[in-house]
Amino acid sequence: MNAFSEMEGNMAHSTNRSATAPMSREIRDALESAHYVGPSSDELVATSARDSGQHVALSPSLLYEGPEPAALRSTAPETFVDLHLGSVMLHVNTNQAEFDLDPILNTPLERLTDIAYRQEVAAELEQLAVSTAVKEFAELMRHSRKSEERSLKAYFGYEKKFWFLDAARQYCAAVDRVTEAFNDLDLRSAGLRRMREYVTEYAHGPQYVALKNEILGLIEMLTNVRYCVWIDGGEVTVYPFGEEQDYSETIHATFAKFRKNTVRDYRVAYRNSDSMNHVESWIVDLVARRYPDTFSQLDAFALRPSFRDGGLVKFDNEVAFYLGYFNYIARFREVGLPFCYPEVTAEKGEIAGTDIFDIALAEKLVQNHSSVVLNDFRLDGPERIVVVSGPNQGGKTTFARMFGQLHYLAALGLPVPARAAKLYLFDQIFTHFERSEDITTLRGKLDDDLFRMHLILEQATSRSVIIMNEIFSSTSLKDAMKLGARLVEKLSALDAYCVCVTFIDELSTINEKTVSMVSMIDPKNPAVRTFRVERQVADGLAYAHAIAEKYEITYDWLMRRVPS
Repeated sequence: MNAFSEMEGNMAHSTNRSATAPMSREIRDALESAHYVGPSSDELVATSARDSGQHVALSPSLLYEGPEPAALRSTAPETFVDLHLGSVMLHVNTNQAEFDLDPILNTPLERLTDIAYRQEVAAELEQLAVSTAVKEFAELMRHSRKSEERSLKAYFGYEKKFWFLDAARQYCAAVDRVTEAFNDLDLRSAGLRRMREYVTEYAHGPQYVALKNEILGLIEMLTNVRYCVWIDGGEVTVYPFGEEQDYSETIHATFAKFRKNTVRDYRVAYRNSDSMNHVESWIVDLVARRYPDTFSQLDAFALRPSFRDGGLVKFDNEVAFYLGYFNYIARFREVGLPFCYPEVTAEKGEIAGTDIFDIALAEKLVQNHSSVVLNDFRLDGPERIVVVSGPNQGGKTTFARMFGQLHYLAALGLPVPARAAKLYLFDQIFTHFERSEDITTLRGKLDDDLFRMHLILEQATSRSVIIMNEIFSSTSLKDAMKLGARLVEKLSALDAYCVCVTFIDELSTINEKTVSMVSMIDPKNPAVRTFRVERQVADGLAYAHAIAEKYEITYDWLMRRVPS
């Protein structure tokens, strides 16, 4: 047998039926006394964490062009609920379940240079040759982590060490593969060029070369270990391989002439576990006694700190952020929905979006094979506030949500659901959507609306984005108009970008900063919503006229019925 013959696939196992045979008490006692238990799971995790952090500070980042933030947000912004971004981020995280991407997804960028940096990296990662190389690296790193997890979970000493060595082998394969691929690629983005320089320097450095040579040398030594197992009742003896003849081929050849037709297979299928059992472990311990020099080197290797470079671990984690999002939006692109890298500006003036859509709603529609309606918006010059009105269930709330989604995803440096877009770099996004009454606050619906709006106005700045949905719907029309007008005046003075969904048409004509957009209906059938939200004057008459026309109660219809 070969002590390391199945290392590249799974752990080598004894396939002899005698693996379950009882062993003599003397052999069992001797093996138990010589049994080696490697470092504990906690010790391996601790050394891995220490090693992973050794070079992180010196390695480049694929996420930040300049200094990296001191801390990322561990919890999602409150606006995720109203904007339905929680489900989006959950899908992105699910696509890369081995990583915790929440801190990155929860922390929008604050510098235009970082956004441009990420967009450049993301666009290049979407190229087939680059994505193939990075995905191969990520997959090999995943195999390496899986092998180390097997090492931590394994019970027997040498099983732990074999899996640890396999994890190191997979890690070296990942480093070599990405180094070779990067050298063959004409990389344009600053982030990937920096990473190529780092990876190339690391792969040719003395520390990695020594590690790789040690791993390959140890695997070769283990591969050359050949031995025989002699089982006699409860006695198991391991001795060096002496070029004994393999009689299985001879037996097959002898009985081949008797085979005429396909016969029933009476062999019993045994479950072959991926883990060692106690007999296999004892046999390996005996082999180790026969080849002490080889196995002592494996013992020493298993005691070393984690072999991974912190910069490569960081590279793997940051790539997962991009790949997770690309995997998520692939389902939308397959049905023809557009995504683009928006222009992001810190200057007030023109912002716009063409063929935009609510990505969270599109998730449900695509699953149900329903069509997704695309919309547009544009604000120019002094315009800051989009006042959206129109019939219920016409897409007003959806429009408000996707305005917030576009800005948030743009601030992550990712492609946004639009054919083209120019968006504003905000400091915070505030949302005010309807809430159920909370008995613990002792506030009524209107009181709660006013309280929450007061908090927003206290915290918001001219660089904020504010999204309000169905404000003051719990009071009378007269009071709602008065309160709504006062609120719009406050927002206009703040000079923040805002979307306001309301049933009060008059709010769209408060001043030059307000713009009216209306959710449209089918003019032939007012009961049918088109879910298009278009820029036009909100007079409340078009919808009323369409309903009157449907039920034949317009002036013309009534005059036909009145006798002359």
